[in-house]
Amino acid sequence: MTDKKSKRPLVIGSFLLVTLLVVAGYAVSGKLNPAEKKVTVIRIGSTAPGHVKFLLNQQKHWLDEEFAKDGIKVEYFPFAGGGQEAATALATGGLDIAFTASAPALRTAASGANVKLIALSSFGSNGGSSIAVRKDSSIQSVKDLKGKKVAFLTGTVRHSTITKALKLEGLSLKDIDGLNLAFEASGPALMRGDIDAIVEGRTTFTPLADTDSIRIILDGRDHPEWSSPSAISVNGDFLKKHPDLVKRFLKIDLLSARWADANPAETIKIIADATKKKLSAVQKDHPDNKFYTEPRISQQAIDAFKSEEIFLKDAGLANGTVNYGNWIYSKLIDEVYAEFPGK
Repeated sequence: MTDKKSKRPLVIGSFLLVTLLVVAGYAVSGKLNPAEKKVTVIRIGSTAPGHVKFLLNQQKHWLDEEFAKDGIKVEYFPFAGGGQEAATALATGGLDIAFTASAPALRTAASGANVKLIALSSFGSNGGSSIAVRKDSSIQSVKDLKGKKVAFLTGTVRHSTITKALKLEGLSLKDIDGLNLAFEASGPALMRGDIDAIVEGRTTFTPLADTDSIRIILDGRDHPEWSSPSAISVNGDFLKKHPDLVKRFLKIDLLSARWADANPAETIKIIADATKKKLSAVQKDHPDNKFYTEPRISQQAIDAFKSEEIFLKDAGLANGTVNYGNWIYSKLIDEVYAEFPGK
């Protein structure tokens, strides 16, 4: 697999550390010369603990085996600091490929960074975030959140979910007291009564749901139209110099997606072990035993990215505009599908 360093969650918050990753990947006799150096390492990042296909390849070693044929090592970097840090490392050359949610990918693309969308990490009806309150709360629905303290992570799909949920009730973020909190802080705060509601993924609620201490007032799975694609992006320079390697990565990615749906029990166990959640909780998040990780970039996914970009702009979370014709590079994944058409 990989060494212990490559498995540690990374929090890359400074230009210095990102630069060190770049130097480590491309230094030749003390000089930066990426055009002439044979690739010996491919660095793949993901929001920690990792997107499904990222986790599968850490455990099953398919990418490692594919690139070991040419003496290339695959290193996996789960970013504990979030998808935006992974996207920043990708844009600056510290990573070659990154799995992130839509928001970090879109913000990075809108900034004009040299990154390309080459495939989808996931996109399906089992996604979305939910809104929970304490079981003894007087809040019964989203409209009752007016004037209440609601915790969610700014700039994430949770932020998007609460925005859309409020809009359905004729409300906006101005009608609530929004707090930028991760679950590690928002969960205990909800139980203490310091806040009134939290917006999170359903499996994140598991520790509280297991004690029957919360109540879901909006289930994101009831709104598949809110599903947002997760992206697989590549550094533009890496793609230009090594399209053959990127295509081989995409081949393994597609086969990983198909393996997951063909082996749901083992996939759920791998996810549960990585996220330290109960098997039953992960199973509930995948009631149909499907993981929606097919990498093809569909028109539906592109439309969803555009919808998410509108949200980011309205929320003041994105600078610039995404040039979709320049950002999306579907040539290689389309070629992979042509070679592996499946059923």
